[in-house]
Amino acid sequence: MVINENIFPHGSRWLQADFHLHTQADKEFSYNGKEDHYFSDYVNALEKAGIAIGIITNHNKFDFVEFKALRKTANSKQIFLLPGVELSVNDGANGIHTLIVFSEEWLASGQNYISPFITSMFPGKSPNEYQNENGRSDKNILQVVEELEKTGRDYFMVFAHVEQQSGLWKEMSGGKLNDFSSKRYESVKRRILGFQKVRTRDERNKVQGWLGNWYPAEVEGSDCKAIDQIGQGEPCYIKIGYFTFGAVKYALIDHVNRITTELKKYKHSHILNISFDGGVLDGKTINFSAELNTLIGIRGSGKSAIVEILRYALDIPFGDKAMDTDYKTQLVDYVLGSGGKVTIEAIDRRGQRYEIRRINREMPDVYIDGILQPGISIRETILHKPIYFGQKDLSATGEGFEKDLVEKLVGEKLSGIRLRIDAQRQKVSELISQLKKLSNTGEKKKEYEDKIRDAEYRLKFYKKHGVEEKLQKQVDFDADSRKCSKIVSFVQSYLAELEAFINQFEDDLKNRRVYTSKQNKNFFEVFFSIYDKLITSFGQIKKVLSESNQVLTELKEKAGEFEKLKESLKEEFAEIERRLSDQLRQSGVRAIRPDEFRQLRNTVDQASQMVKALDMQESNRKSLKQELLSEIALLNDYWREEYKKIQTELDKVNNSHSSLKIKAEFKGDKTAFLMFIKDMFRGSRIREATLSSVVKTFRDFGTMFKEFDKTKTVVGTSAQIFEEYFLENLAAFLTWQVPNRFIIEYRGKELKHHSLGQRASALILFVLSQQENDVFIIDQPEDDLDNQTIYEDVIKLVHILKSKTQFIFATHNANFPVLGDAEQIVSCSYSDDMIHVRSGSIDCPELQQKIVDIMEGGEEAFRQRKRRYETWKPQSS
Repeated sequence: MVINENIFPHGSRWLQADFHLHTQADKEFSYNGKEDHYFSDYVNALEKAGIAIGIITNHNKFDFVEFKALRKTANSKQIFLLPGVELSVNDGANGIHTLIVFSEEWLASGQNYISPFITSMFPGKSPNEYQNENGRSDKNILQVVEELEKTGRDYFMVFAHVEQQSGLWKEMSGGKLNDFSSKRYESVKRRILGFQKVRTRDERNKVQGWLGNWYPAEVEGSDCKAIDQIGQGEPCYIKIGYFTFGAVKYALIDHVNRITTELKKYKHSHILNISFDGGVLDGKTINFSAELNTLIGIRGSGKSAIVEILRYALDIPFGDKAMDTDYKTQLVDYVLGSGGKVTIEAIDRRGQRYEIRRINREMPDVYIDGILQPGISIRETILHKPIYFGQKDLSATGEGFEKDLVEKLVGEKLSGIRLRIDAQRQKVSELISQLKKLSNTGEKKKEYEDKIRDAEYRLKFYKKHGVEEKLQKQVDFDADSRKCSKIVSFVQSYLAELEAFINQFEDDLKNRRVYTSKQNKNFFEVFFSIYDKLITSFGQIKKVLSESNQVLTELKEKAGEFEKLKESLKEEFAEIERRLSDQLRQSGVRAIRPDEFRQLRNTVDQASQMVKALDMQESNRKSLKQELLSEIALLNDYWREEYKKIQTELDKVNNSHSSLKIKAEFKGDKTAFLMFIKDMFRGSRIREATLSSVVKTFRDFGTMFKEFDKTKTVVGTSAQIFEEYFLENLAAFLTWQVPNRFIIEYRGKELKHHSLGQRASALILFVLSQQENDVFIIDQPEDDLDNQTIYEDVIKLVHILKSKTQFIFATHNANFPVLGDAEQIVSCSYSDDMIHVRSGSIDCPELQQKIVDIMEGGEEAFRQRKRRYETWKPQSS
C-alpha cells in the first residue's frame, strides 16, 4: 500500500512501462554479475531506464520464486511488476509470440496457477523442449483463449514484435488478418489489448484496413536478453493511478487517453495542493491532479467547505448571480476558525511554483521560495482565469442570463476595445461639459449689446454738450491704465504656468539620466549624449523664465510709473470736471455729470471687449458641437467594433458546438433602452407611450441628438420638457450604450424556453467549450445540470479537455469520478468536529469502494465504465 501512496500523491500520472521483459529464468537471457546481486542489479536497471511498470514475459515459462523476489525488490524502488509469459501459439508458419499478462488471482494465497497453465499448453512435452524462444504450443490462439477462459481468472494479451518473425503481422500477412474480423474471433479480440513494437506506418495502415473497427493499443517492450538491454527501444507511457492489474488493463482498453509514446507535459496552470492550519481541517493537506479531481462524500461531509476555501484562498469573487453568499462566507469562517490559515501551492503556465497564503479575514499573500511577492495577480499570473460556480450558481439564470453568458465567453477578450470606449466616453463627456459652459453665450452677448446700446444712447447727451471733447484726455488715460493692468496680469499668469511646467518635469528629466547598463555601456553613452541635448534645452527654458521674471518686474515698474503719471494729473482732471460742471449748471443742464460720462465710456469699452470675446466663444461653441458629433460617431464606431469582436467569438462557438447556437443583434435590446429612458425621465410626467415612440424611432441617443428637431416632433406637446431633461443629462444620454441583444438556442430551441437544469447545462458547456480557463471549481454541478446531459455532454467534454484544464468538482453523482475517469478522488467525511479526507485515483480499490458506498449509482457507474471499455472500438492513433 505504501508504494502506491508515495508514487501517486496527485492521483493518476504518466509512467513508463515495459510490456516485454525477460529475466535470468529465460534461457535466452544472460547475466554475468554476482548471483547475490542479480535482483538488485535487475531492478536498478529498471530504475535507471525510468521504467515504473514492467511485465515479466519469459519464453513459455514462469518462475514463481524468481518473480516474487524481483517484485519485492522492485516494490522498494516504487516499481510495479506483473507476471506474464511469452507464449508461442500454433498460428502462422513459425508460431505467433503472444504476451499473456496475469492478474493477481493467478498468484492468490501464495499459489502459482500460471506454471500449470503453461504446461497444459505443451501436452506430452518436457520443459526443456518448450521453455525457449523456439518452443511452440500445439494450440492456436483461439484454443489458448478458450483454455484461459475456463480458469475464471482475469488476464489480457499483447501480440509481441508484430512486424518481426513470429509476430502476428509477419506470420499472418497477405490479408490473413481478415480472419480477426469474423465472429469466431470475438473472444480473442476482447482479450488482445495491445500490439507491441509497431514500426512501419504503411504496415499499420494495411492492418487497420484488414481489422476494420478493432485495433488495440500500440505498446512497447525492450524484449531484453541481458540487463544492459533493459529499456532499449522506443519508450511507452501508461497513465495509471494505482499499481494493480486492473488499472493496467483498463489503461490499455482506454488507450486513446491512457497510452502514449511521448510523455505529455501539462502546459496549463493548476493547483498542486491545499493545506490547512487551524479549524476543522487543521493539519490536513489535499493534493490535486492537474486534470480531473472529484470531492465525494455524503451531505455534510465537508465537500462544499473545501470548495469554498479554495475560492476564498484564490480570492475569486462570487459573481453577480451567485446564490447563498452569506452562507458560503460563514462556511469559510467555520472551516478556518479565528486566525486559521489556508495555503495553496500552485504552478503557472511557465512552470513557476507559488505559495498563496491567506489568513481568515485577511487578504491573500503570494510567496516564491518563501519570499513575499507583493502585487502578483493570483487569477492572471499564477492561475490563468480560474472560474468558480458554487451550489445552485449554474441554474441561477434569470433575466439577462444571455448577456451574462456572452460576457463569460468574451469579456476578457474585449478589454482593449473597452478601454478605448471608456476613453471615448470621457472625451464626449468633456466636450459636453465645455459646451454647457458656452450654452448661454447668446444670452450674455445680448446682455452686453444692450449695455452698449444704452450707454451709447446716454453718451449722445454728453457729446451734444461738448463733454466728450473736454474729458477725452482723462478717458484716454483710464483706457491706457486698464491696458497696462491687463498686460501685467496676463504675463503673471503665463510665467506662473511656465514655472509649474518646469517644476513638474525638472526632476524627472534628470532622474531618467541616472542609469548604468551592464551589457550595452557604449551604446548608452551615445544614447545619453543625445538625451543631454534635451536637458540643455530645458536649462534654456529655465533661463527664459528667469529673464521673463525680470521683464515682469520691469513691466510692473513701468505700469507703476504710468499710474504715478496719471496720479499727478488727478488735480488737473478734477479741475476740468469742476469747470465743466459749473459750465453745465450755468447753461441750465443739471442731469449731466462728468463722472458719469467716464463711467459710461468705460462701460462701452468693456462691454465691447466682452462682445468680441463672446463672438469668439460662439464660434467655438459651433466648432465644439461639430466636434461632439464627430466624437459621438467615433464612439458608435467603437461600439460597432466591440460588437464585431463579440460576433467573431460567437461564430467560433456556433461552428464548434452543435448543441449551442448564439445569435446577436447590434443595439437590439430595446427593452433595456426603454427602461433606461423611463428612468432618466422619471418625474417629467412624459407618458410612457411617448417615450416608447422615441425608442422605436431612433437607434440610440446619439441619433436623437443629431436629429433633435425630428426628436421634438416625435415627442409632440411634451417637446419643451423633453428638451430640458435631455440637455440637462446630455452626457449620461450620449455615453450610454444601447445593449446588444443575444438569443441563445440550445438543441434547436431558444434557451429561455428550456428548464433551469438545461440552462445550467448550456452554461457549463458554453464555458467549457471556449477552453479559456485553466481551472474550473464547481460545487455539485449535478444539482443544476439536466441529468440527461451530465454524461452525454458535460462528462464527455471534461474527458476531452482535462489534459489541458484542471477540474475540481464536489459531487454526489458517481458519473463524474467514474465515467469522467477521475485522476484524483478526495473522499470526505465529518466526525468529532473534524473533516477527514482520503485521496486516490479511480484506479485505487479503496476509493472505488468509497464511491460504491457513498454515491448513489456507484456500482452502476462502474458497470457502465467497464461496459464502455469492453465495447470500445478504438480508432488508430
